Amino acid sequence: MSGTDTAPGRSRRSPDKRRAILDGARVTFAREGYTRASIDTIAAAADVSTRTLYNHFGDKARLFEEVIQSSATEVAESQIALIEAHLGEVTDVESAIIGFACAWARPTPEFADHFALVQQIRAEVGHLPPAVLNAWQEAGPRRVRRELARRLEELADRGLLRVADPERAAFHLATLAAAEVESRNYRGVFPISDADVADLATAGARVFLHGYAH
Repeated sequence: MSGTDTAPGRSRRSPDKRRAILDGARVTFAREGYTRASIDTIAAAADVSTRTLYNHFGDKARLFEEVIQSSATEVAESQIALIEAHLGEVTDVESAIIGFACAWARPTPEFADHFALVQQIRAEVGHLPPAVLNAWQEAGPRRVRRELARRLEELADRGLLRVADPERAAFHLATLAAAEVESRNYRGVFPISDADVADLATAGARVFLHGYAH
């Protein structure tokens, strides 16, 4: 590894290096949290020099903001695709809501680092800049909730649901679908079968339908 990690003819701020830093930082922040994670540890995880890291991101705070935004965006795009797949074209509202709930509650090991990072954020919320927290929320959770709310409002406009507050309804559906699964599975710590996920998520969906279906 050279002092600048650049090869002849390659940009000093190459996309490959940037991606490697973001990936290494996500793993490190997820494991150690923002306060304990050091630039040296992050650089080692990314297999770059600290100088390269600073060239790309300036400081740890900026790097953390980039990591949480990019990670939240990736997860949000996956979740929005799931919403579209199950609630985009609905003919049977009960089966659509149950299908969505089962898909929403299914554990996602491919995003394990992201959700570990979210747990670290919650533990260190008092030590993080409000702007960073807001950027994370806008890139991920708020964006997803707005899309789910929009789909529920469309169903209400068609007379398939009773929805006075779409964003509150979105919160209720997402929570009822996944909360019991997460309490049993604890983000992948304890195994849970697909059948149990479906059973728990279906029960949550039926509670939602009891309150919101015509």
